[in-house]
Amino acid sequence: FYAKYSMVAALKGVLLSCDVPIKQYLLSINEQLPNSEKFVIYDLDDTHLLVQPNATDMLNEKLQKFHDQNTFVAPQA
Repeated sequence: FYAKYSMVAALKGVLLSCDVPIKQYLLSINEQLPNSEKFVIYDLDDTHLLVQPNATDMLNEKLQKFHDQNTFVAPQA
């Protein structure tokens, strides 16, 4: 009796934990990119993504811009 075994594929990635709106924003960015530049490896659940390690700097920049555009600053009186 011989059982067939398949090799396990290991992927290196960064676990990203965020709230649902930010995750949806990141998924929309990922969908707009060509296949060769997509950064999401796995969509794990509502608040977690496994992403390519080389994408973290780009994601930090995009999230900072998103934050800056969506932050209310009260005018000085």
